[in-house]
Amino acid sequence: MTTKRDYYDILDIGRDASEEDIRKAFRKKALDYHPDRNKSPGASEQFKEVNEAYQVLTDPERRRRYDRFGHAGVGNGSAAGGRQGFEGFDGFGGFGDIFDAFFGGAAAGARSRQGRDLGAALTITFEEAAFGTAKEVEITRTERCTRCEGNGSEPGHDKQTCSNCRGSGRVRRAQRSVFGQFVTEAACNVCGGAGTVITDPCRQCKGNGHQRAKRKLQVTVPAGVPNGSRLSLQGQGDAGVRGGPPGDLYVDVRVTPHEVFVRQENDVVYAMKVSFPEAALGVELEVPTLDGPAKLKIPPGTQPNAVFRLKGHGMPHLGRPSRRGDQLVTVDVATPERLSKRQKQLLEELQQELHK
Repeated sequence: MTTKRDYYDILDIGRDASEEDIRKAFRKKALDYHPDRNKSPGASEQFKEVNEAYQVLTDPERRRRYDRFGHAGVGNGSAAGGRQGFEGFDGFGGFGDIFDAFFGGAAAGARSRQGRDLGAALTITFEEAAFGTAKEVEITRTERCTRCEGNGSEPGHDKQTCSNCRGSGRVRRAQRSVFGQFVTEAACNVCGGAGTVITDPCRQCKGNGHQRAKRKLQVTVPAGVPNGSRLSLQGQGDAGVRGGPPGDLYVDVRVTPHEVFVRQENDVVYAMKVSFPEAALGVELEVPTLDGPAKLKIPPGTQPNAVFRLKGHGMPHLGRPSRRGDQLVTVDVATPERLSKRQKQLLEELQQELHK
């Protein structure tokens, strides 16, 4: 004679497990051992064991007897002698049926859900990206109805208790397969799991408790934000369902190219042209920066593509605006395309001097 395994051991739960703990354990085990998914020898027997344990431990009276007397307290332990008064018996046993029963379909609709996340785009200038700014974006989102305040009923009319589930929002079904009988609990198909029904729908939202609305929201853009960044505004998306929290708003930031500056991480690059005499003799020039004009000394003998650094004139570090990158000034020595006779003569003289 084979000794029956302890129901708590079969589901890998403690004897103080709540009904929700039992359901979670059953979902996992049922998915692990269902023959449609698990082709290993013995999987179908383990599957029936899991179902049997679930039927007993989710029935308060049978669980009480089992805790006190063991398997003897619940007869042969089969699911057939359990609950009464179910809605009916449907063909049940496919892996897809189990998945739908526990993770989707009507049961999923009974839970509160977070509202949808929304997206928006924002274009800012190079300078605004450098020093931060505040901009407005316009969105259309779902909000709680202002007339019924999300209740769904016309003001002055209360919701009525659902007669199908008697206000619990849940109904039980017994479903049979070749592997035994399953008892599942799902959201009521009449009230959708709310436990109440609307008899006088709100004239503004037609009973769904929500409405579409256009909103202008202020977006704070931090200093140093890179092109292509995404900013998050928590709670500014669509309203939640059945009391769930609202979604978020994600704002994609596009920084327009600058006329003279190019960003390289936190540095700013500026290309400057100097004449051959200036590069050869040295010169002090004024260059533009994000902070206004600044003086830059070009030493004698500067070569093409030389790079000079202006400390602290670059982009602020994102999240640490007190720290800034540098401005890199690249030197392009300009070669004249047309020379006067005098200029040509002077250059020829210089060439002769350089080759002595």
